[in-house]
Amino acid sequence: MNKHEQWTSKLGFILAAAGSAIGLGAIWKFPYMAGTNGGGIFLIFFLLMTIFIGAPILLAEFIIGRNSQKDAVMSYKQLAPKSAWPLLGYGGVIASFLILSFYSAVGGWILSYLARSFTGSLSGLTQAEYGAAFESIISNPIEAVAVQLLFLVLTIWVVQGGVQQGIEKASKYMMPALFILFFILVIRSLTLDGAMAGVEFFLKPDWSAVTGQTILMALGQSFFALSVGLSVMVTYASYLPKGESLAKSAFSVVGLNILISLLAGLVIFPAVFALGFTPEAGPGLVFVVLPAVFNEIAFGGLFLTIFLILLLFATLTSAFSILEIIVAVLSKGDKNKRKKFSWIAGLLVFAAGIPNALSFGVLSEVKFFGKTFFDLADFLTSNIALPLGAFFIAIFVGYVLPRKMVRREMEEGTESNPLLFNIWYFSIRYIVPIGIAIVFLQSIGII
Repeated sequence: MNKHEQWTSKLGFILAAAGSAIGLGAIWKFPYMAGTNGGGIFLIFFLLMTIFIGAPILLAEFIIGRNSQKDAVMSYKQLAPKSAWPLLGYGGVIASFLILSFYSAVGGWILSYLARSFTGSLSGLTQAEYGAAFESIISNPIEAVAVQLLFLVLTIWVVQGGVQQGIEKASKYMMPALFILFFILVIRSLTLDGAMAGVEFFLKPDWSAVTGQTILMALGQSFFALSVGLSVMVTYASYLPKGESLAKSAFSVVGLNILISLLAGLVIFPAVFALGFTPEAGPGLVFVVLPAVFNEIAFGGLFLTIFLILLLFATLTSAFSILEIIVAVLSKGDKNKRKKFSWIAGLLVFAAGIPNALSFGVLSEVKFFGKTFFDLADFLTSNIALPLGAFFIAIFVGYVLPRKMVRREMEEGTESNPLLFNIWYFSIRYIVPIGIAIVFLQSIGII
């Protein structure tokens, strides 16, 4: 019987879990959502929803994984034998496969931009020319597929090394580097003339701008920011030894996720406002507007390269966790099979992802229900699979697992805190399922 892999340290686990959560959602989507939903008021509700919705679900996934010491499927088989609950793990594996199939396409775009930043071809362009450059990159079929493959090869190369030598080692370098780079960019952005207008937009709430839509968008962003619902954190927590405090680990991951979201806002909004751009640019905020912003400041080419490296780090650490859940299920904990299944899973994801990479070029007119391959994969996972997965994880922990077992696992490695447990347990049974149901119904247009 193969010995189950484990993280070498609590810090390694926290950095890997934080790396999983901190991806394009925190760095790209959060500023875009804040920019289009009132800035400071969106930030307030995002923080509230992250604490009361995201954190409880994250801890619930930690409890499932650490207690079972199994992958996303075997965890549910062990904790709820002869039931349908393992389908929740299989659903997470399928959703992870779909997510990585389009996530890798975006990772490829970052590689394309990074290569161009090194050659200097992104310097000195107008904003319109940056838009044209972005369109040419994503619509070029050979380049789009090639860089997607390169991104996946980088991901496979790390994941095949295993938990300690692959994911943990990479995260220990990438995550601190990410934060250091972000602090450098924050300092540069805040020192621009007119930057305080962006700071005020981002940090000063305008209560008159509060609408039901603002609250729902903040709830959705907080939910997706932590990547809960896929059982990714079930898999990561299964590598955590007994004796470590799950609650402290969850708070650390949530705290780091909030911090990187705040830093992303403090990088982007001051620079955008200082140079007369608008914060509602959506995808162009990173790939079109931001290069134009950096072009207007001293050493802009250097800072753009730093930002793209940072964005690549964040995207890769998320990709590691998404591929890991698939590999863990396929290899069933056998380290001798990890390398083989890492390449098999990664190349299958690449094959499935080719239509997504081509969705902005030769396959742009091929649509299902009005959506391209890329948009359909995004919709099925972000709007359906993740909310449903997180909802049922809350139900599983809150109503299926024995309360005593859940409390024992949560309080392992820390002093007993009945008040904290009771608040969290009430939240996972009532507040979280209702909140997720609202987000899900809103995302599919029912409310």
